[in-house]
Amino acid sequence: MEDNSADHKPQTQFIEKPERTRLRVRRARLEVIRGPDRGLKKDIGSLHILVGAALECDLILADPAISRRHFELLTTEDGYVLRDLESKNGTEIRGVRIKQAVLYGGEEIDVGHSTLLLSVYDEHDEFKLSSKNSFGSMLGRSAAIRQVFAELERAAPTDTPLLLEGESGTGKDLAAENIHRHSPRKKKPFVVFDCGAASPTLLESELFGHRKGSFTGADRDRTGVIESADGGTVFLNEVGEIPLNLQPRLLRLLDKWETRRVGENRYRTVDVRLIAATNRDLQNEVEIGEFREDLYYRLSVVRVRLPALRDRREDIALLAKKFLRNRAPDRDPDEIITDQVLAMFLNHLWPGNIRELRNVVDRLILFPERPGKALGRGEDSKSAPVIPSNFLDLSFRKFQQQCEKAYLSAVIDSCDGVMTEAAAKAGLARMTFYRLVKKYKLSK
Repeated sequence: MEDNSADHKPQTQFIEKPERTRLRVRRARLEVIRGPDRGLKKDIGSLHILVGAALECDLILADPAISRRHFELLTTEDGYVLRDLESKNGTEIRGVRIKQAVLYGGEEIDVGHSTLLLSVYDEHDEFKLSSKNSFGSMLGRSAAIRQVFAELERAAPTDTPLLLEGESGTGKDLAAENIHRHSPRKKKPFVVFDCGAASPTLLESELFGHRKGSFTGADRDRTGVIESADGGTVFLNEVGEIPLNLQPRLLRLLDKWETRRVGENRYRTVDVRLIAATNRDLQNEVEIGEFREDLYYRLSVVRVRLPALRDRREDIALLAKKFLRNRAPDRDPDEIITDQVLAMFLNHLWPGNIRELRNVVDRLILFPERPGKALGRGEDSKSAPVIPSNFLDLSFRKFQQQCEKAYLSAVIDSCDGVMTEAAAKAGLARMTFYRLVKKYKLSK
């Protein structure tokens, strides 16, 4: 039953039970009641939804006055929190432009030429959260990350294949390492392989090994990544970069736990747990024929999505001070992470996520008097890319190319030409990023 009264009933409630915690949330819905998308609805069935014009948004609006990422709605301990994402035309409630507000239901949200209504109901959803604020070396108090901790705690003691999803820099590698440390295999090898960084011509040899003389340059027998992890865990980072012709070999590994070196006919039995990670939408890759459906389902028996840093802003201060203590233990964190700096951190979108935060803290240690520069907001930095003024005269493909080039150029500039950092900030695998840089002839 819908309830948009102003009695401000609690929207979220922690339910403490032995060894676990649940976040009980009143169900809600966003509906466009005025504007080009009138009638469009989105039920809020997760701890975070993104609203805007970009395809990555959970609620995609066609209103031309809407920013690509206009605002987000988070389910927090305080209830539903709406946060404007530095949109061009702003977000208003009752005629007041807001940056952040706690909503109770019944509010009309004005964005661009559209109005959205938030409706809150008496029905509830429950999200399982860890009772702890950490999982190994991972740290966080927010509901979003504690939900992840709960999933990792359940998956760690098993041998089930696991797929970690999320943007670059969200800590997928750290999650994989901590899963291994909390598993029965913790005393055996933990082997990491970055599929996006390996040469496509050598990827098969790197993964499965080769026999001496099997190809030019194979001057000795080589043990592959899979074999070297025998008894332990192998972590395949950016698994979406594995080409289609090699995917059947990975599928056989998951089906029979057998591997064969390049140039050999016999199979070797291995005992490994496979954890894979990707920043790509593998379901979409399956639909367009770039990733095998059967391999996707074998890899994703358990799927855990790590939240972006912007979806767990409650953890920013905690993480920043942790990084500062690790890098400069003799410095007082409160003297460097001041209220002014923290306000800047909370308003930043963090496209590079936790990796970007760590890099920003490193710069802040060196230049504490210039927090804006540490965030890449220096006076000499270029403006953010804008939509071409003649976009209606362009084909969709040409428009897309111009926007991609402008975006990549701005990201590279914001990272002072450091390409690995720029790739992370853009949320792209390094090889993918380098291909785009070459395609658009961008200078380092």
